[in-house]
Amino acid sequence: MFAQRLRFSIVLSFVVAGAILASATDSRAVDVGFATVDVTPKLEQGQPIWLAGLEKNRAATGVHDPLFARAVVLRDRGKKVALVSADSIGLPYPLVQSVRGKLKDFAYVLVAATHSHATPDVIGIWGPSDDKSGVVPAYVEQLEAGLVAAVRQADAASAPSAAEYGTAEDETLLGDFRLPEVYDGVLRILRFQRVGKKQPAGVVVQWNAHGIEPSNNPLVTRDFMGSMVDALEKRHGCPVIYFQGAIGGLMGTPKKLVEEAKAGRLPTEIFAFIDAVGAATADLADRALAAAQPIELSPMTVQTKQVLLPLDNPGFVQALAIGVLNRPAYEWTGDKYQRGDQVAPHAATGRMALETEVAYLQLGELAIAAIPGEIYPECVYGKYQDPIDPGADFLDAAPEPSIAETLPSSKMMVIGLANDEVGYIVPKRQWDVKPPHAYERESAQYGERNSVGPDTAGLILNALAERVADAQAKATDGK
Repeated sequence: MFAQRLRFSIVLSFVVAGAILASATDSRAVDVGFATVDVTPKLEQGQPIWLAGLEKNRAATGVHDPLFARAVVLRDRGKKVALVSADSIGLPYPLVQSVRGKLKDFAYVLVAATHSHATPDVIGIWGPSDDKSGVVPAYVEQLEAGLVAAVRQADAASAPSAAEYGTAEDETLLGDFRLPEVYDGVLRILRFQRVGKKQPAGVVVQWNAHGIEPSNNPLVTRDFMGSMVDALEKRHGCPVIYFQGAIGGLMGTPKKLVEEAKAGRLPTEIFAFIDAVGAATADLADRALAAAQPIELSPMTVQTKQVLLPLDNPGFVQALAIGVLNRPAYEWTGDKYQRGDQVAPHAATGRMALETEVAYLQLGELAIAAIPGEIYPECVYGKYQDPIDPGADFLDAAPEPSIAETLPSSKMMVIGLANDEVGYIVPKRQWDVKPPHAYERESAQYGERNSVGPDTAGLILNALAERVADAQAKATDGK
């Protein structure tokens, strides 16, 4: 009986929400359009497609489910902003800049990745061997064309639409595989509806979990993120676009669902289990939709800044030197905004830096932080360990400004892997590569080996705080 009442309550909430949105006036609407473009690699062309995210030398042998580039475009007061999500491990900043070069009529284009660990290597470090890149230029060109096409098609489909914002929370759908266990268990959602229409125009989901990542899998797949999107599109009859949030730490397979599978209440075959995780996360998204309330998305303000990150990861330095990583490197000047001379990585004599981007979007009442990597959940709400574990490397490290305290609105989205993939963004007070190790461990935990360096979190989060301050100052000046 309780379950029946709960289902009735959710259905009633959707009906009421639909009625509210359908009666929206043009004064509250912005032009919104969605589009989806297939970017599945063409395996039959003979050149190996190396899958990214797990072990090297993993050539794709088939496609379990197709990959897509999905875009939502918002237009307001002559300004166009595009939010794009690709089924990819992560999109390096130079690729994002190339995409933007073909979309110069847009005020801003954010390009993010769903971070499936069974998609083509577009970064380089998952090739056939340590000294050979996994990037296939023809696929990068295909992906770039798909990203641009998705934005153009979404722009062409734009029409006046009202929006709702909602959240739902369930930490049991997450698993933290690094101590201390800290989660961002909040799923955040936007629903758009054409003015005067009953059918939703599209849904934007932001959640915070790595995929299931089946080991030794040779098949291209979107992982549970794709299953979740498919489930929501089927339930609501509209396009759905997925963005990752705080997945560092490391947010992985939900322990609760693993136990459910072990107990026989969920399938154990890997792709059936992935679908089950996708369905469970779609259920959480439906809870967020049922709780959604109208939100203003106008006016639209974007503050963005290129940021230099000192490159202190020896593995990344070596990968740059031999061409496995192929992106510009610069002399580190000591200033996150001051780019030094470009250097040939194999000839570098000093500390190098990588250039990336931090952005803040204020869409009316909605605040969006665009973070160029896999940020730890600690950084979202300031859940930093205090006191610092005595085994950590930087016992005097100050806590970074948290995203929640930086953003001016509780109606927010944290988009990770936004415009770049710089690896894990680890709170400095948790950095731990030197013995003795934190938590009385005999070895270091995973994370630091795929991070640019210990100063990354502070540089990025302080740059975000400065972007928010710039936006607020600009808004005050404009009054």
